[in-house]
Amino acid sequence: MLISIRLAAHRRLAVAVAAAIVCSTTATVPALAQAAAPLSEVPVPQLDWTPCVPGSPFECATVKAPLDYRHPGGRTIELAVVKRKATGPGPRLGSLFFNPGGPGGPGKVQMPQDYEFFPKEVRERFDIVSWDPRGIGYSTAVNCFGSPEKAAAWAESKPIGFPVGKKERATWISAYAELGRLCEKRDPALLRHVSTADTAQDLDLLRRAVGDPQLTYLGISYGTILGATYANMFPGKVRALVLDGNIDPQAWTDHNSTGDPKLPLFLRMGTDVGAAATFDRFLTLCGSAGTAHCAFSAGSPEATRSKFDKLTLRLRKHPVGAWTYAATVDAVANALYVVHPGWTDLGGTLQDLWEGRTPEPPAAVPPPIPYPYAGIEQGGAVSCSDSPEPRNPLAYHRFEAFAAARAGDLGRFWTWAAEPCATWPAVAANRYTGPWNTPTAHPILLVNPTYDPSTPIRDAKAMGRELASSRLLTLNGYGHTALLNPSSCVQGYESRYIIDGTLPPVGANCTRDTPPFTASRPHGGLATGGGAMADSIK
Repeated sequence: MLISIRLAAHRRLAVAVAAAIVCSTTATVPALAQAAAPLSEVPVPQLDWTPCVPGSPFECATVKAPLDYRHPGGRTIELAVVKRKATGPGPRLGSLFFNPGGPGGPGKVQMPQDYEFFPKEVRERFDIVSWDPRGIGYSTAVNCFGSPEKAAAWAESKPIGFPVGKKERATWISAYAELGRLCEKRDPALLRHVSTADTAQDLDLLRRAVGDPQLTYLGISYGTILGATYANMFPGKVRALVLDGNIDPQAWTDHNSTGDPKLPLFLRMGTDVGAAATFDRFLTLCGSAGTAHCAFSAGSPEATRSKFDKLTLRLRKHPVGAWTYAATVDAVANALYVVHPGWTDLGGTLQDLWEGRTPEPPAAVPPPIPYPYAGIEQGGAVSCSDSPEPRNPLAYHRFEAFAAARAGDLGRFWTWAAEPCATWPAVAANRYTGPWNTPTAHPILLVNPTYDPSTPIRDAKAMGRELASSRLLTLNGYGHTALLNPSSCVQGYESRYIIDGTLPPVGANCTRDTPPFTASRPHGGLATGGGAMADSIK
């Protein structure tokens, strides 16, 4: 989700987020999303599949959908769709739809990157289908600059990571206020129709297009709030939904409050606390592993924590090239998402900075499908219009102090990741804010690591309390989502659930296949991620 997740350098990791406070939804009034015209009034689109690139096993198509489902005869938008056919040998069972999170993850690119992370048994029996959600990537997209050069010039005008000091805070706030003005000028109607509810309606349209009577779905990070929204808007169409790296719906909607939120999104979701807990595990395990396995190790957990504190104090006064204190914390926040190779690479990056060297960026691996323009305004357009934020930019310095007291450096990062929404010009015309406990045709499977730097395990428990029927599978491990931090145990349970509906036992737990700081470096793609519209040094 959450959350936001950054898209720098093709492509960073992902996020969405969640919080711990849960309240009953039984008295919640359904939002405008349920006032849309019946989807039966929208013609089923034809999917004319062709190879995405010559010789590729991935097929692409483009379909049209209404901009506003309440007025299906009005303006249309395009949705870019991708598919990998079931590989057999067993009989094909249908299509598994995948959302890679963000918001802002372009599924047309990321599904092919992440394809080998899906359980083998699922790939054999299901076509794997994804799409660029409205406003994103190759679909009709939010683009506030008109050219990559203008986008790059804007990005260079503000601090990396988060602002430090009064002058940088003013620059940061001014830059994002300017971004909002630019976006409002280019396509104000689109900005108001990229909500999670709009995308849930697109998802059901795509389900109809592939001919499945009910939806089979895997959503990670922000994809969990999309999945929960779909389940409550279309409860009779739920066949099997796997929600991995969960967001508390009440935190996403601020309990459907009509007033100004008391905390920014990521703080009320607890992302800052989850990230700090995960980073503490990184430092503990790095210190215990020794320099043979973690370059930043100082020989013990305590000494390694002290070493990091000394490094950040030094970087505040003496950056290493572009690597300021804030840029380094930004890199830490991103590197925690995928343990292999992220944690080992992070140890090397921190050691380079400790020794005064500019870290070398990791080698870029060309994606199976080229990346489209995926500017930071795309994910922000979704989260800022759909999830409420405090509207006074000057209040975020106070929020930063609160978050730093409970989560340290990462609290500062996650506070300012939400600030761009303070001056965002659009509110979604078609939001879904509950109820979340509508009985569904089949139960939903929730999956979450215990140390997730974006969506803590407590958020998955909160999601479970909200949904009418669900089962939580816990991965005793680290990183954001189980999909990107593989466990054959998790994959086995997921396969049985997706194929024949068998849920794990109550209280089921799994461990990851490869512990942190080992030589194993699995291959495959990574999901997009980061904080709202925050970007990264890499």
